[in-house]
Amino acid sequence: MNSNTFRAPVRRTAAAAAVVALAAGPVLLAAPAAQATDGEHREGRATAAVLRTGLDVSLLGETVKIPVRASLNEVEAPESESETALSVKVEGAEGGKPVDILTADVATSTATVDERKAEGYVNLAKARVHVPGLPSLAIIEVEEVTSKAVCETGKKPVADSNVLGYVRALGKKVTLTAGGRTELDVPAVGRVTLDLSRTDTTSRTAAATALELDVEVNPLNLGVAKVKGTVTLAQATCETPDGPAPTEKPTEKPTEKPTGKPTGKPTQEPTGKPTQEPTGKPSPQPTESGDDGGITTNNGGSTPTQNLAETGGSSATPYIAGGALALVLAGGGAVALTRARARG
Repeated sequence: MNSNTFRAPVRRTAAAAAVVALAAGPVLLAAPAAQATDGEHREGRATAAVLRTGLDVSLLGETVKIPVRASLNEVEAPESESETALSVKVEGAEGGKPVDILTADVATSTATVDERKAEGYVNLAKARVHVPGLPSLAIIEVEEVTSKAVCETGKKPVADSNVLGYVRALGKKVTLTAGGRTELDVPAVGRVTLDLSRTDTTSRTAAATALELDVEVNPLNLGVAKVKGTVTLAQATCETPDGPAPTEKPTEKPTEKPTGKPTGKPTQEPTGKPTQEPTGKPSPQPTESGDDGGITTNNGGSTPTQNLAETGGSSATPYIAGGALALVLAGGGAVALTRARARG
């Protein structure tokens, strides 16, 4: 079975040093990601932990105080990580004897980050949590719990936590309300307060915790081993990345002016006047002639451009007219000659 072991000091001086060293660790782990300055590209972040403890153990009437800061399968990414250890052990917090803080059949935590998504995930099954002073009685037993936090670029962060199956605290079965708080007080043993399925989201972050316990244990009020603090099971967090970094400059600079005129404008100016009048519109009325021989049309027709005598004529008309005049003159001469002879 995989395990993590933590040694706790026994002497007062060593215990005081351990308080400083062990108490500082969780502060660093729990510190939020640094905020990016203006113009800085922010990467995503994800964390996952099967177990975290923040317990203070008092031994021998509080003459010796030992902080117990333990974690199991705690991972953090930008780079993908996964852990599957099944137990965590603390030594020196109970008369020099090791204490299995947590044992489980399944204990998996993963944290992954890429350019577009950060995700933390925890799965814990058949788990028992113990504290110093109660070696045979688990402060909490769970059948299965899961937590998941997903932060994806362009989407709202999502936090989800589930408690499946039974839950027992200090040996008693507990009925939990989703998103609620349950308190359990066992005389001569202690008190446990449970927060179930806590989730928090913002515009860029998400956090999910399956179970969080406030523990105060003092078996038989003897003060031999008094324990007070918090235990967190199955916690996952994430922070949304900014997405792929944009290129420094656009691939092509737009031209300041258009290369050509719009196609909607005509390519050349229209001519000054149309080549002919529309056929549907009547021609203007002819102006009246200055002498009596002028011709005026009153029927809306076109004004003739020549004299009526020339209408329908051709280039031979003058010669025909000349020949006719000669015949008339000759005929007239012949008539006059005939009459003269008759009078004679």
